[in-house]
Amino acid sequence: MKTPQKAATALPKAILVFAWLSLIAEVVIIGTGGAVRLTGSGLGCPTWPTCTPESLVPTAEMGIHGVIEFSNRMMSMVVGLLALVVLVLVWRLRATRRDLFVLAAIVLGGVVAQGIVGGISVLTGLNPFIVGFHYVASLALVCVTAAFLVQAYSPVGPRVRVVPSWFAGIAHATSLVVAVTIGVGVLTTGSGPHSGDATAGRTGFNVEILEHLHAWPAYLAFALTIVLVVAAAVRRLPVLGWAAALLAVELVQIAVGLFQARNGLPELVVGVHMILASLLAAVMTVVLLRMKRAAPAE
Repeated sequence: MKTPQKAATALPKAILVFAWLSLIAEVVIIGTGGAVRLTGSGLGCPTWPTCTPESLVPTAEMGIHGVIEFSNRMMSMVVGLLALVVLVLVWRLRATRRDLFVLAAIVLGGVVAQGIVGGISVLTGLNPFIVGFHYVASLALVCVTAAFLVQAYSPVGPRVRVVPSWFAGIAHATSLVVAVTIGVGVLTTGSGPHSGDATAGRTGFNVEILEHLHAWPAYLAFALTIVLVVAAAVRRLPVLGWAAALLAVELVQIAVGLFQARNGLPELVVGVHMILASLLAAVMTVVLLRMKRAAPAE
């Protein structure tokens, strides 16, 4: 009989490789999407699904903005292709690894839905609420691809919690605060500059108030994460490494956030802040899932 450790490595290497590529692509497209907005290229391709009413691809008259927007659309195709490959690879395992099959199907379906939402954002002239939803949905796909990898490296079978219930409660509370932080951050972005196009509307909310509302839960999440790291170290819990990784990402994210707020929101730094948010969401997902391990064999 295979031990749980051996069962964890039983997946074909191709699944793991393409799963990693899928996660990386989901993070990269957040970066390219940010580049579209931060360079004012949100309407570089003014129509959807074609770039112009007469052309599928950008024309010379559209300049660099058309190239940037169209490149992001092409990246969407890469993300979709990788998601499809992962789903095909786990198809024959759908009976024994239903967890992986369901997650792969969610990613592919989410990518298709994201393409439609992206089209709607263009057709509505970059409505800030739709653009914000587009970003949040991308973060959700990063979390799902991260969850796929955690499951892919985990043995098949029942799982049991390997942390105390109070620790699990703090971890889930931290994830909720992280979600609130990101949500308020999206509203803050939708109320400030970098709308993606000079003609794009804003939410109408007071951006200075939102900046403070964004910072408060960020600091609370940071404090809760410190509690997780200290508790995991004292109790020698198996999630210590990932809790420490979460704390490290938060430290960098806070530093970047303070820098951008005090230096007039430079485009490159804002883009880094967006990508770090996706990494934060991914690591938070891993922390939650790593609180359980395969049940010991009887």
